[in-house]
Amino acid sequence: MPHRQNPIARYRRAMHNEATAGIVLILGAILALIWANSPIRDSYMELSETVIGPHSLHLDLTVSEWAADGLLAIFFFIVGMELKHEFVAGSLRDVKKALVPILAAVFGMVGPVVVYVVVQALTGSTVYDGWAVPVATDIAFALAVLGVFGRGFPPAVRTFLMTLAVVDDLLGIIIIAIFFSNGLNFLYLFIALVVIAVFGFLVQRRIVHWYLMWPLGILAWYFMHVSGVHATIAGVMLGMTIPVLTTRRESQSLTHTLTEKLEFYSAGFILPIFAFFAAGVNVVDSGGFTSMLVDPVSIGIYLGLPLGKFLGIFGGVFFMIKVLRLKLSHGVDLPDIFAISWVAGIGFTVSLLIATLSFTDGNPHGPHARVAVLLGSLLALLIGAFFLHLRANQHQRGIASKGSLQSKSFGRDKTKRRTRSQKRKK
Repeated sequence: MPHRQNPIARYRRAMHNEATAGIVLILGAILALIWANSPIRDSYMELSETVIGPHSLHLDLTVSEWAADGLLAIFFFIVGMELKHEFVAGSLRDVKKALVPILAAVFGMVGPVVVYVVVQALTGSTVYDGWAVPVATDIAFALAVLGVFGRGFPPAVRTFLMTLAVVDDLLGIIIIAIFFSNGLNFLYLFIALVVIAVFGFLVQRRIVHWYLMWPLGILAWYFMHVSGVHATIAGVMLGMTIPVLTTRRESQSLTHTLTEKLEFYSAGFILPIFAFFAAGVNVVDSGGFTSMLVDPVSIGIYLGLPLGKFLGIFGGVFFMIKVLRLKLSHGVDLPDIFAISWVAGIGFTVSLLIATLSFTDGNPHGPHARVAVLLGSLLALLIGAFFLHLRANQHQRGIASKGSLQSKSFGRDKTKRRTRSQKRKK
């Protein structure tokens, strides 16, 4: 009887595929939407709003808040390590080479904000609180879509999109830290930074025992939380203390080792749980889907994600190439940028987080904003997949045509050599 792998092991293997991880995330969001709009939707709200934790320690958070503020800190810890790797040994190491995707990320955040603000102005709405919701790019989702529909693209295109998305993550984190911090307590913030410094001191010396790292990480998260800064920022800062370069005794970097250990839990459990509680919006009791579609806040978000990202990234790169005379990486051209700029509109994880921070509980635009994130990300996925597929076919035809020309050239050369040989015999 053949050995059967246990379900957790099979699930872990499946999570190595970015597309599979994206599907699991989507399923979590869909399940929440169905439950939150079903006849038993009250049970979903009761679960989501159940308070857990002591009030005396300022930890009396709802289950949905624990998912967004607590669990998501581990995801942001991995993001912090990815940022550190890109700055030290990755695509952001050489600023001159990375200048175009870095600036493209900046334009790609300006575009959605402009679209959102223009929609509010044209509709006469005065709700500008959601301006930051469509600015984010979900790096895992975007790369997964490129991997599935962009087969045949030069490797430099993936590097461009990854660089853009990493910078986008960094800018999104800065926005969360600056605009969604309230009532700052500088003493607690100072203590959080001290704990993070101690954590960094230990990991730099490769003292990474779990019984030291986990308590320090939790303490840093706690003091960041009570300081008024969004607690996930602690995760980012802790992640950026992890050393990227290896020592003589190490076969791989500590960032790589820790990412391998945590990635499965992040992609397989933490992100789906966050999506489950963030996307569970009661649309039925909020005026229905039609009401959401015509809400200026929703329009600004679900147009801002695909259209704003496209206008910002493609328009910005076009300006840099044609006017400023900057150059794209070898193997990347404007039609490639046209395709991936739509894919960058997949906001999902960070956009959902910003939506929950932008509109407090009880705000009628809050549920609409979160559904609009899902709709805008879906539009970006579909449009991006379409253009990626078209462009990938063009790349493949170009490769086939080049191969055919080389084959013909080889045939002509062979004929010429045969003719010369016959002439020598005569």
